[in-house]
Amino acid sequence: MIYYGLKILNPEIFLLASCIICAIVSIASGSSWSTIATIGIALLGIGKSMGFSEGIIAGSIISGAYFGDKMSPLSDTTNLAAAVAETELFTHIKYMMYTTIPSFIITLIIFLFIGLNISVESSENINALLSTIENTFNINIYLFIVPIIVIVLIIKKTPAIPALLAGTLLALVCAFIFQPQIILEVSKMNDLSFKSYYLAAINSMGSDISISSNNMLINDLLSTSGMKGMMNTIWLVVCAMSFGGAMEAGGLLNRISSPIIKYANSTGSLIATTSSTCIFFNLTTSDQYLSIVVPGRMFTESFKEKGLASENLSRTIEDSGTVTSVLIPWNTCGAAQSAVLGVATIAYLPFCFFNLISPLMTIMYGYLNLKIKKTN
Repeated sequence: MIYYGLKILNPEIFLLASCIICAIVSIASGSSWSTIATIGIALLGIGKSMGFSEGIIAGSIISGAYFGDKMSPLSDTTNLAAAVAETELFTHIKYMMYTTIPSFIITLIIFLFIGLNISVESSENINALLSTIENTFNINIYLFIVPIIVIVLIIKKTPAIPALLAGTLLALVCAFIFQPQIILEVSKMNDLSFKSYYLAAINSMGSDISISSNNMLINDLLSTSGMKGMMNTIWLVVCAMSFGGAMEAGGLLNRISSPIIKYANSTGSLIATTSSTCIFFNLTTSDQYLSIVVPGRMFTESFKEKGLASENLSRTIEDSGTVTSVLIPWNTCGAAQSAVLGVATIAYLPFCFFNLISPLMTIMYGYLNLKIKKTN
């Protein structure tokens, strides 16, 4: 995918194209996580090969993935936000379009402007990368079978474990058939045998491996830590969810945030307070689901008292809770995406323009009284 991407994608429109591609895949699959972990990784490799910084590439990938996640009827967070606010799903999605589409258009314009004004590697360097990949791997069109099957399984809402297991096993089969020289290098053996195949499979899935070439950038792209490299992230996710659950079950979250509600006197201030509370819960509970559920329950009556339709609440909590979770290093989303992409949260945060603009857009609509639906 990196090889063909370098042949097809133009550096000037790469960031724009990456954002749009991830948005399309995420809408189809309903999952920003799956999008980032599949096509996102390939786009990151392509962008690094072109000379873009990791942070800005990750920003374009995450912006597109979270736009698609918000707008997809298959998304768990989209269904959750609608359910918590007692809004019909497609009414919720339709109402989100008023704030989400302008935020995404602004994001695309920014990435296009950056692409047209940033200096990246020359075509000679890209040709050198292509040559290195050709000499290191057996490149052929049949290898696309693996990512295509994984994406199809994701779109069909196959559970995560069977879908990922299928992708892993198919990847191993393709490696055994098409990349025998890589099998020997990863297994550190001199001849192909059952033992070398077994060691290559176990090493690539579970521990540190690296594939050497004559290009340092390619060597960096082909170094990974498998499941071992994800352990710190898994511990963080477990601890964060345990902490957030204890805070909610003990009533501490309501105790902390309930005094804030009394300052929400106008429509704009109510929406701004709701948005801020979602971000606050992302920071304190480290989990995006709690940042949707708890504020959704807290502010339901406040929106009703002010004569505001439920879709205002569902739009606000998704504009603020879903998209900002990935910007926080200790949040489950931020920790997971940082580990999957191998890019620090603080490095990609300034370039996640869609995620930064979305809560500001919904607050602006509240104060300007734009597309604020009232109850009868």
